Amino acid sequence: MPFGLPDDAQRLSYGGYLHLPELLSLQRPLSDPPHHDELLFIVVHQVYELWFKELLHELDAIVDLLEHDEILEAVRLLRRCLEIERVLVAQVAVLETMTPGDFLAFRDRLAPASGFQSWQFRELELAAGLRDPAMLALFPEGTPERAALERRWARPTLREAWLAALQRRGPAGANVQERLVRVYTEPRVAYPWILLAEALVEFDETFLLWRVRHVQMVERIIGAGRPGTGGSAGAAYLRTTLKRRTQPELWAVRDALGAPPQAVP
Repeated sequence: MPFGLPDDAQRLSYGGYLHLPELLSLQRPLSDPPHHDELLFIVVHQVYELWFKELLHELDAIVDLLEHDEILEAVRLLRRCLEIERVLVAQVAVLETMTPGDFLAFRDRLAPASGFQSWQFRELELAAGLRDPAMLALFPEGTPERAALERRWARPTLREAWLAALQRRGPAGANVQERLVRVYTEPRVAYPWILLAEALVEFDETFLLWRVRHVQMVERIIGAGRPGTGGSAGAAYLRTTLKRRTQPELWAVRDALGAPPQAVP
C-alpha cells in the first residue's frame, strides 16, 4: 500500500517497536530447577545495564554541549542523569528483598561471572572523569569490552569538558580554583555556572550514594568478609571505591570558600 495508512499486518506495534519478544527471552536462569529469585537477580542487573547505556548516551550529549558552550542545556540533561541515578539507588532495595539463603541457593551457578566485569560501568566511571589505567587492564586486549573502553578513553570526559568550558567562558581567574570561587561568591554574575557546578556535584554525590547502597546490600546478602562472585574481594573492595570523586575540583573549592587570603611573601 504505497498511499494511506498501512493495513493491520504492516502497522508497527508496541511490542514490535520495543522488540519485546527478544527482550523478554533474555532472562535465562541457570539454576536447575530454576530458583525463584534468580529471575529477579537477572532482571535487576539487566535493567542496570540498560540504565548505564542511557547514562552514557546522555553524558556523550552533555560533553558535546559543553564543548559548544551550551551550559544551560547541559544542566538540563545533567538533571535527567540525576533522576536516573536515583533510580539506580532505589533498585538496590529490590535486590535486598532476597535473603542470604535465597542468593546462596543459586550463587555458585554465576561463577566466574561478576558485576566487577561490567564494562559499561567502567565506561561510566571513565566518562564522568575517572581516568584510571587500571580499568583497561581488567579486560584482555583484543576483546570487545577492551575496545569499548579504549574508544571511551580517547574521548573527553565530563570533567575535562566542563573545565575546558570554564576556562573559555567562565569567570576570570588565575586558575580553576579562583574561577570557581567567583562562581560561588558571585552567583548572579555567573548564574549558569553555579547551576552547572551544583548539578555536577549532585551527580557525583548521587553516584557515591549508589556505591554506599551497593556496599550495604552486598554486606547484607553475602556478608562483609566473603569474597565476591568471580573471586573479587567483595565488600572489602567496594568500600575502597567510596573515596572516588569524579569532580574533585568542585569538592576542593568548598575548602577555599571563606578561607583567609594567602599571605604574599
